[in-house]
Amino acid sequence: MNFLTEEKLLIVGAGGAIGSNMVQTALTLGLTPNICLYDIYEPGVHGVYEEMCHCAFPGANLSYTVDPEVAFTGAKYIISSGGAPRKDGMTREDLLKGNCEIAAGFGDYIKKYCPDVKHVVVIFNPADVTALTALIHSGLKPNQLTSLAALDSTRLQEAIADECGVAQYKVENARTYGGHGEAMAVFASKITVDGKPLADYNIPADKWEEIKHRTIQGGSNIIKLRGRSSFQSPAYQSVKMIEAAMGGAEFNWPAGCYVNCDKCGFKNVMMAMPTVINAEGVSFCAPAGTDEEMAALKASYEHLCKMRDEIISLGIIPAVEDWSKENPNL
Repeated sequence: MNFLTEEKLLIVGAGGAIGSNMVQTALTLGLTPNICLYDIYEPGVHGVYEEMCHCAFPGANLSYTVDPEVAFTGAKYIISSGGAPRKDGMTREDLLKGNCEIAAGFGDYIKKYCPDVKHVVVIFNPADVTALTALIHSGLKPNQLTSLAALDSTRLQEAIADECGVAQYKVENARTYGGHGEAMAVFASKITVDGKPLADYNIPADKWEEIKHRTIQGGSNIIKLRGRSSFQSPAYQSVKMIEAAMGGAEFNWPAGCYVNCDKCGFKNVMMAMPTVINAEGVSFCAPAGTDEEMAALKASYEHLCKMRDEIISLGIIPAVEDWSKENPNL
């Protein structure tokens, strides 16, 4: 089997449902034969390792460990789902303190054991602040670390396709920006459906509100339907992000990235923006939308600032003016 690279990919939280799906997806897509499965729960990660071996992927060179030094040493690419999952009735923000503490330790491991890692994807909630925490603690450059945000946009794409009666792939430019949470900003002004502007479909105002609600509550709906948090979709999208960083096809869905942009008016946060991930890392541009869309994005940014300030108050990350002491790249 031809692989995209021979470099080590580390899956953190590999004993869980998301992590195990990431391992399988990475092998199915032929990213690298050298995948290390890491989790603090030995029976879980051991079991995933056994199952992946039973798949008998040609050329695969799998390993598993509960030792962070073994796991992180030599890793060139990392995806982490190693936080507590969301349960029914919880918002992403309910996970703030515990998962940000996990993210701080995760960043410390990167700085200590694999400072020359090339790209890191953080997907455990609330992803905007867990990724920011990991970035500050890791010492990495901002273009080297991203968070998962694409699912909000793919959920919007699906909802519009259902309403308009077309195949999902025929809905283009469906995007949400800002926070990956209840305060996300839904951008619809540039959406096309089967090549025509969304406005041509004359979606009634009440239906549009239903579509936005379905998008924002997409993760909660999965929990209600399946009895557990999403795992297949975040696994797939995060692996596609790391594939792009490895030099595969560019990833063009929105990703959470570090933004400190005077022109945009958004500073010192991780947030979903119009992004591209490729072998150079992540880059972003300023979003464009209607006055209503930009106002929603500003409100989402302000919500992210409040969460950031909360983890500062908890002592998980330092005050903004001291970030460069922890990470000279910020």
